[in-house]
Formats: sequence, structure tokens, C-alpha cells
Amino acid sequence: MRRPLAVLALLSAVSLAAAGCASSAPTPAASEDPVSGSIEVYAAASLQRSFDEIATAFEAAHPGVTVQAVYDGSSTLATQIGEGAPADVFASADEKNMAKVAAQAPDPQIFAGNTLVIAVPAGNPGKVQGLADLARVTTVLCAPEVPCGAASATLLSNAGVSVTPASSEQNVTAVLTKVAAGEADAGLVYATDAVGRDDVESVVPVGADAVVNRYPIAALTDAPNPAAAAAFVAFVLSADGQKILADAGFRAP
Repeated sequence: MRRPLAVLALLSAVSLAAAGCASSAPTPAASEDPVSGSIEVYAAASLQRSFDEIATAFEAAHPGVTVQAVYDGSSTLATQIGEGAPADVFASADEKNMAKVAAQAPDPQIFAGNTLVIAVPAGNPGKVQGLADLARVTTVLCAPEVPCGAASATLLSNAGVSVTPASSEQNVTAVLTKVAAGEADAGLVYATDAVGRDDVESVVPVGADAVVNRYPIAALTDAPNPAAAAAFVAFVLSADGQKILADAGFRAP
């Protein structure tokens, strides 16, 4: 009877040891993406095409996140943010309008640059060759308070050209729309706005390289979804985000 009892004791000891090892083993770390929910990205109108692509890529990298983008002139967006719009991220076409919301965006980072071109309807019916021609044809410009308007004023001033615009638009998209529709012979827009379009042509004016808009981006301090906001900003600054912007014609920061 002693041998069976000894075997049973040995088996019990082995079982207890195994149970002890199992209980002390570390629990596998959760693999779920901590970024989820939805975010609202307020971005300059000139960013629409590239930011639509960035949003798609970001959502693919973070399947639990939905990006809602609002595009308009940077001055309009800054005003809305200052009045309490529920934005998570602000991407401005210049540093001046980002500075207007410094209390909500204390740590903006430059992520791209852009310069101006003269946009003309396909076929260039006004025979526009340079900035001086804008004074003799029907020209539309961005309003002075909008980044593309401020840049246009600087570019024209540097060239010694005075232009009375047929209209002053609140964002660069509106300028391009009027030119493409033939409602104007020319307009000053960002170089990126004319890329890939067959309804407009672009003329690079002398002095364009001297007037560069620097684009800052920031996650807002009162963002409804701060984790996703920070992740979106990081994605824009990443190699993947920068490639999308470069492919759209933006300059490196």
C-alpha cells in the first residue's frame, strides 16, 4: 500500500506546482488601440484635398476613429474656435491666425509651406503672363484678413503692382472656383490648389519664392477627444503624413 500512496503524493505535488506557475504568469497586455471616437479637424481651405487623404489614412491606422473635417478660411476658423466651436485640431494656413487662438493652442507646430501662383482659366483667355497683367484683367483675390489674401498683398506690393479686385473672397477655394468658371481672368491662389486640375492653368509669378506661407497645426487644449487629437497631429507630422502633403505640392516645413 505504501508505493501507491507515494505516487499519489508525488502527483499532487506536481499539480500544485503547475497551478502556482499558472497563477504567477503575467497577463498578456491588451492589444486594443487606445485611440477611438470621433474628432473634428478645423483646417484651412487649401488643405482640403490633402487632409481628406490624410484623414482616410489616419482612420485606416486607427479603425476606431472617425475624422470630421471642417474647411474654410483660417481667419473664419480661428474666430469660430475662439467662440467655442468644438474643434479638436486646428490647422491654419498661416501663423498669424493660429496666434489668435494661442490660449487654446499653446504648442503649434509647422507642418508645411506654400507659395502663390496666378490661376487663369484653361486656355488663358486674358493672356496673363505675370503680376502686372492682373491690373488690366478681371482679377479676384482672397480678402486681406485671409492668409492667401495677406500673402497676395505682400506679393503684389513687392512687385509694385496695384490691383483692384473684382471681388475679395473669404477663402482660396472661392477664388479658384470663380477663375475655373470663367468669372474672372485671373486670381492668386496657392500652388497646391492648381495641381492636377484641367480647368485652370497656373503661372508662377516672379518673387513667389519670397512669400512663403508656413502652416501650423495644434491639438486644442479643450479638445473633446484629446488622445485622438494628439494622434492626428502626430500623423500629419509623420513620414506618412508628410508624403501625402508633398505629393499634393506642399513644401516641407
